[in-house]
Amino acid sequence: MPRQLGDLEDAVMTRVWQWNRPVTVREVLEDLQQERSIAYTTVMTVMDNLHQKGWVRREVDGRAYRYTAVSTRAAYSAALMNEAWSHSDNPAAALVAFFGMMSAEQREALQDAVRMVSPNPVETTPGTPAETTPGTPAEPTSDSAGDDAPTDDATSESGR
Repeated sequence: MPRQLGDLEDAVMTRVWQWNRPVTVREVLEDLQQERSIAYTTVMTVMDNLHQKGWVRREVDGRAYRYTAVSTRAAYSAALMNEAWSHSDNPAAALVAFFGMMSAEQREALQDAVRMVSPNPVETTPGTPAETTPGTPAEPTSDSAGDDAPTDDATSESGR
């Protein structure tokens, strides 16, 4: 399961994700140096650690490595949320608390995401029956049972 990245690991991975191409230690170093003083060996160690953890893959390019993200930032975030949720002693309560922390925009994004992963969502209004999904037989009504249906009390609604 993924472990939350440290601050420097996150800064490095942010660049790898944003650039979305193979990157060298030198490129990441030069970009990081715009924000803070940092040594080449520090960035090299962080990128090696990320490789060892499976967050990046690397290929030799001359005398250097080029690093590429193994997954997207969205997949990383999803894995962290799943890990946290799976360790909860009350997953439903954890979700309710999480949803309570969301902004209106985040809740709307969540609703969009649920629609994207829900197979054939059926929308109903109170008092109207849900439509059957293709391939799912509708439950027969008393009118559709036909003349051959038994008439004794054992098959009545109360017998179900």
